[in-house]
Amino acid sequence: MSKQHLLYTQQIAAGIDTVWEFFSNPMNLERITPPDLHFTVTGGFDDSGSLYEGMEISYTLFPMWNVPVGWVTSITRVDKPLMFEDEQKEGPYEYWRHKHLFREVSGGVEMTDIIDYRLPYGALGELLDFLVINQRLDQVFRYRKKKINEIFELKQTA
Repeated sequence: MSKQHLLYTQQIAAGIDTVWEFFSNPMNLERITPPDLHFTVTGGFDDSGSLYEGMEISYTLFPMWNVPVGWVTSITRVDKPLMFEDEQKEGPYEYWRHKHLFREVSGGVEMTDIIDYRLPYGALGELLDFLVINQRLDQVFRYRKKKINEIFELKQTA
């Protein structure tokens, strides 16, 4: 299967340090993931809230057909507060890399998610990606955009 490339950008009405603090805390993934995925961070982080290169974070989620999937990502690059990158170490993809970029702009921060992935199983993986996976990932990131706007809007009015 060929590698897929996804790009999502959004404006967040908050300072870069506030945005970094939120996104560099793995526990906040649960807050911005659609509830039907039953996404749970299961380990690999500490209470310091600091990301570091080599950090491994494990999750459980139910992406399709109510079947649990374990996933382990490794933080491969950190440039606080501008970017971090994670790669799948164990999980459902043959390859997964997610780069999180943060850039100060007028009125807040522009956040960009760049996802490159490849499914296993050759032609079957291509078909599964076309029929389900690519659309599901788009749903997840559209949900995240909505939730992030809600979260940071609340912080602005609080």
